[in-house]
Amino acid sequence: MPTIRLAAAAVNQTPVDWHGNLARVVRAVEAARAAGAGLVCLPELCLTGYGCEDLYYSRGLRRRALESLEELLPHTEGVAVAVGLPLEIDRALYNAEAILADGELLGFALKQHLANDGLHYEARWFNPWPAGVVAMVDAAGATVPAGDLVFDFASGAGGEAVRVGVEVCRDAWVPGRPALSLAERGVSLLLNPSASHFAFAKQTIRQSLAREGAAAVDGVFVYTNLLGNESGRSIYDGGAMIARSNAGAEPEIVAAQRRFSYADHTLLLADLGVRAARPPAAAAAAARSRFDLSLPQAEAPPLPESQRDQVATKYEEFSRAAPLGLLDYLRKSGARGFVLSLSGGADSAACAVLVWLMARFAIDELGPQGFADRLQRVDGLAGATDARAAVARLLTTVYQGTQNSSDATRTAAAAIAGAVGAEHHEWDVDPLVEGYTRLAGEALGRPLTWETDDTALQNIQSRARAPGVWMLANVKDALLLTTGNRSEASVGYATMDGDTAGGLAPLSGVDKAFLRDWLGWMEKEGPRGVGPMPALAAINAQQPTAELRPLADRQTDEADLMPYDVLDAIERSVIVRLEEPEQTLAGLEQAFPGHAPEQLAEWVDRFRRLWRASQWKRERMAPGFHLDTHSVDSRGFRRWPILSGSG
Repeated sequence: MPTIRLAAAAVNQTPVDWHGNLARVVRAVEAARAAGAGLVCLPELCLTGYGCEDLYYSRGLRRRALESLEELLPHTEGVAVAVGLPLEIDRALYNAEAILADGELLGFALKQHLANDGLHYEARWFNPWPAGVVAMVDAAGATVPAGDLVFDFASGAGGEAVRVGVEVCRDAWVPGRPALSLAERGVSLLLNPSASHFAFAKQTIRQSLAREGAAAVDGVFVYTNLLGNESGRSIYDGGAMIARSNAGAEPEIVAAQRRFSYADHTLLLADLGVRAARPPAAAAAAARSRFDLSLPQAEAPPLPESQRDQVATKYEEFSRAAPLGLLDYLRKSGARGFVLSLSGGADSAACAVLVWLMARFAIDELGPQGFADRLQRVDGLAGATDARAAVARLLTTVYQGTQNSSDATRTAAAAIAGAVGAEHHEWDVDPLVEGYTRLAGEALGRPLTWETDDTALQNIQSRARAPGVWMLANVKDALLLTTGNRSEASVGYATMDGDTAGGLAPLSGVDKAFLRDWLGWMEKEGPRGVGPMPALAAINAQQPTAELRPLADRQTDEADLMPYDVLDAIERSVIVRLEEPEQTLAGLEQAFPGHAPEQLAEWVDRFRRLWRASQWKRERMAPGFHLDTHSVDSRGFRRWPILSGSG
């Protein structure tokens, strides 16, 4: 049984960044070859970037992808490479993984099962390739096979071949996955190049699929993924892994990569015995290569120490996914920093902490100079040796008080800004609020009062805060962060052109109940290797409140809406599972026996009414990160009509 040094490379790509994408792929391939790898697997569609959306319709994109492939070929001398790109065949587009070896293009394995749910709309651009079919295509100056294809490689002095098969991402997630037929065709080494976006607890599912894939082919399974915030909404956690079957025992993950890296690429290596291809039970369309995958007789470079992923809890995952998303959004947008209206409440405090965590993790991994190189447009960052010093260059916060603001939130905002190191300011926006209120009263011919104009008087305070922070962001060439969470977005508990003002909403993918729990965890425990942030005690001691009504009213979010844990449960029933009101209510009565059924029914009705009425708001909200099993982003998990009936 030959021993093969296998490599799985995760890369941080950007749609249609032709020079950058190719350069990062080349560096990953060269690093794998230098490490003695015989085969390196790179993610699906990594030459173009996965999130190209309707740019896939462009003939220019399809042409440039093949040109990148041709440019990559000379860099594959001495190594076999699997790399993803779109491929046009007979005027139809397919998601392809090209297999190259020692400067030669061997062929293309084509994706058979398209991701077309949740965030994914692959069937808008791609066609699924039928099982058992192979076509001939012209690419990179050669005529090669493409389709449901396997690849035979030499394997040492015995003259036997190692047979390699490919499942492209979603192929591994379906019943009757291609691995089963590939096993019948003699495959013992199975590759899974993916663009699998991050979601809480998803890595556990991937690990199960990896073990099942190894068992299916009674051999080795190699998984790799994209890395970072590729195109704005989706965050990719990397997390490459290699699994193998064990005779008479459960298949195991033998190598796993640390997730959420800030590097351009990461490389996972493992030396594994891979059995030679068995005589196939079914006819196999195979592309053959004389290139020998097995380790050479000469001593190969030693394997690096394993960096096993230790990010297990939902709190840890959020603490690492959102900061990685922030850094890539900042650098890929070309902005020079962040501006944040820091209210002294939970949401804005969470945004400030995420920026600090971004700096902390990036400096820990890349070093101060590496972090500065990552964000070259941020002035003065090169001299920042720790996270607080970096945040002083990256983040500007403003507390914008009115007569309805409390000393508690003012003090809490200053405490958080100080803890993370932000440049902090305090403004009084009462003159602006009073001016707009007077103008509206003059137009109406009457004064505005809380008894008759409650919503308008709340909203104008929020809207009066937007122009000043927008101006700061413009002057500083910075991204204005908006602080809304998913719970607020689902019921429209936000002021358009007020607290929704901004270019990026880093919290919009998570619910308020989770955020409050996470802030409590950050105060007392914090991420592995980082520890707690005690300054959050001033935030966690408060009940969430918009502070838009007079202080004597003791306004709270949950009094305006409903308990946040109930809201989250209703949201998952109505939006994720698309359940009818009776089903939602039955689930709530079981989950929340402490609330009267009549009260729960009222909250269900309120949620459904507010959801329908606020779709226009979700259409206008800033883009945010997909972090959970679902989102309410109008371009994400659920498309919803702007106008709809009671349903």
